[in-house]
Amino acid sequence: MLPLVTVLVLAVLTAVAVGAALLAAAGWWAAAAVAGALLAVAVHDVVQRQHAILRYHPVLGHARFLLETIRPEIQQYFVERNYDGRPFDRATRTMIYQRAKGTHGDQAFGTERDVNEVGYEYLPHSTAPVPVAPGSAPPRVRVGGPDCTQPYDMALLNVSAMSFGSLSANAVLAMNRGAAAGGFAHDTGEGGLTEYHLRHGADLVWEIGSGYFGTRTPDGDFDPARFKDVAALPTVRMVELKLSQGAKPGLGGVLPAAKVTASIARARGVPEGVACISPSFHRVFATPRELVLFVGRMRELAGGKPAGFKLCVGSRRELLAICRAMVEEGITPDFIVVDGSEGGTGAAPLEYEDHVGTPLTEGLITVHNALVGVGLRDRVRIGAAGKVASGVDVVKRLAQGADYTNAARAMMMAVGCIQAQRCHTNTCPVGVATQDPRRARALDVTDKSERVRRYQAATVAQAVQVMASLGCTGPEQLHPGMLMRRVTHTDTRSYAELYEWLEPGELLAEAPRSWASDWAAADPDSFRP
Repeated sequence: MLPLVTVLVLAVLTAVAVGAALLAAAGWWAAAAVAGALLAVAVHDVVQRQHAILRYHPVLGHARFLLETIRPEIQQYFVERNYDGRPFDRATRTMIYQRAKGTHGDQAFGTERDVNEVGYEYLPHSTAPVPVAPGSAPPRVRVGGPDCTQPYDMALLNVSAMSFGSLSANAVLAMNRGAAAGGFAHDTGEGGLTEYHLRHGADLVWEIGSGYFGTRTPDGDFDPARFKDVAALPTVRMVELKLSQGAKPGLGGVLPAAKVTASIARARGVPEGVACISPSFHRVFATPRELVLFVGRMRELAGGKPAGFKLCVGSRRELLAICRAMVEEGITPDFIVVDGSEGGTGAAPLEYEDHVGTPLTEGLITVHNALVGVGLRDRVRIGAAGKVASGVDVVKRLAQGADYTNAARAMMMAVGCIQAQRCHTNTCPVGVATQDPRRARALDVTDKSERVRRYQAATVAQAVQVMASLGCTGPEQLHPGMLMRRVTHTDTRSYAELYEWLEPGELLAEAPRSWASDWAAADPDSFRP
């Protein structure tokens, strides 16, 4: 390794050499300016104490920081293969863009995926596929249990929960207008129901989080009168209580003071310019029983509209405690949205993104089994939210126990997201996840709303076509035996074999050994062990 003084001398000589070359080409003044600038940078690098790499490699060390800055772009556009990218690979992103634009989405020359790789999943087709009637309406799922007086027919794919604040106003407007045109639901996210959710009249799922934004008292508690007024809006079709989300289950959120603009403050019912904090816990309940009773109260305040909750599954015992409370109180939510720990649009610490919460497959199957085991599955619809992008994703989740699906990041891509992964920095390069007016202005609402509509319609159409290829005339005929997974290089099993599936009411009669300890410990009056 060269001594520091030697490196500095070399930097100076380099500057002199460059200056000499420029002197011959452009005159002494240009050469002197460049040489002086390089010399100044070299001296600064040697004197500063923050970056060791610049002290030892003045001037040249800046190349390292430049390359680090553009590393994601280099990786995405020049290095990764079609099926390598994360969270969504290039093939999936391309499919979303093509469907959103209405361009040809077929692929030639066969799959690029290793179909013999452990973990590869596929759907076995039927020798006698059923036809899809031309022009037939896509299937819908009725949400609304026995205590619901205003049930809602949910599409198979909908806009998942994303708040105004995390998304720009134009992104919310585009998704809402697309949902209205396509006849599918738009979840508001926990950031409050805003003018942007109402402008185009899409069917709304109004989500309430632990901050009770849009329906809170001055001290941050739940305001039932305000909730009743907003829930009465005709476009609000369902109301949803958020217990946790996949990106950061068990963690609240913070919107920095600089991002709490006047419009966000109005929507959330918080002071402008003050950091907006949503706690990790709820005030409205402290036990499973209180949770179930509060969901029933939400339904009553909403005039009988479907009420439910969203969660990323944690402890199975806690989930069973909620189910036990449902049985004892005779109150059930009309729907439960299961979010996967695969994460979503919310930014979170790496520890939470990578290691906290249950992945969607296990969480979805657990919720389905728990409801079946206590004999309540027919009263509760299940939504699946987590990396749903293609028609096969929809079919897989339905086969695993869901009734419908929600997509967040795929809808962001439909309005132009390029997976830059800068959502939390307010520097989104395409105006989707930012509150910077200049950046948000780049997103054209009219054009992008049509892309949202086309993407959703094409994806649901593909899901229906895949179901028909499996021999199913509707989603109700799908079952776990139709989804195969390679578990070794020589062994493939169906989900019916890989997972345990409870019989209706089995937990109430005699819980199977694998569930017995959790069921026995499930306390409807405590979330604690």
